[in-house]
Amino acid sequence: MGVWAGILAGLVAGILALATPVLAQSLPYHADPDAREMLPSLTPIPAIRFLTTADFPPFNYRDESGELVGFNIDLAKRICATIDVACTMQVWPWDQAATALSDNLGDALIAGLAMTSENGELFDFSSTYLALPGRFVTRAEDVEGFSPQALAGEQVAVRAGSAHAAFLARYLPEIEAVPYDSEIAALEAVKTGAADAWFGDAMRGAFWLNDNLACCGFAGDPYFRPHLFGEGLTIAVPAGHDPVRHAIDWALVRLKQDGVLDELYLRWFPVGFY
Repeated sequence: MGVWAGILAGLVAGILALATPVLAQSLPYHADPDAREMLPSLTPIPAIRFLTTADFPPFNYRDESGELVGFNIDLAKRICATIDVACTMQVWPWDQAATALSDNLGDALIAGLAMTSENGELFDFSSTYLALPGRFVTRAEDVEGFSPQALAGEQVAVRAGSAHAAFLARYLPEIEAVPYDSEIAALEAVKTGAADAWFGDAMRGAFWLNDNLACCGFAGDPYFRPHLFGEGLTIAVPAGHDPVRHAIDWALVRLKQDGVLDELYLRWFPVGFY
């Protein structure tokens, strides 16, 4: 975690230093665009009390002045503005945030709570607002014309025991997957030439590439496998709180349709991972 904290801190610094985004792509649709015709619940929602954490840049963290900032923070504010309701933001430690939501200390948790069966007994979830595909990273000279089939017999670095290692074993068994203890070690193997490519979580790859664009880049297309890589980032609400969830889903579709989601993504992820 200490290593990733350093990488994330570097990412934040890079974001703030960039005048314009580089290598970013627009967000794909994660929800059915036809849902834009859906109306929010007719049940009045006077306000949404968002809960979050302050320890995961660039999603939610405190800047040098102590202000709470990040992709999730901006998104929550835009959701409330779209629905036209008051919006508050409470910061909780990660190990207490879900409990606070279940205790009705907030209306929605925007902090990357996983959609597990255990959490599904307590919470309902919005539609996905940021999917997390798997992607290959290669050295820069190998990006153009990349084909995963061309990696047959080549060494591809993966984090040991990860869903991405399982993906390679199942769908690309001709590749020689080389396990590493961490994502950083696996990515560094590509940089040094010890491995021909890396395969893993695209967002983590983007964090690393933010400081290593001179050597490496994303190659090929993203792989969306929710059953392996997770459903992506959603907003959790207490189970049965349908008016809040419906309003959030309606707002997410509108924000995508109006280009606001793309705007936020390009701002906070200058190295796009789609």
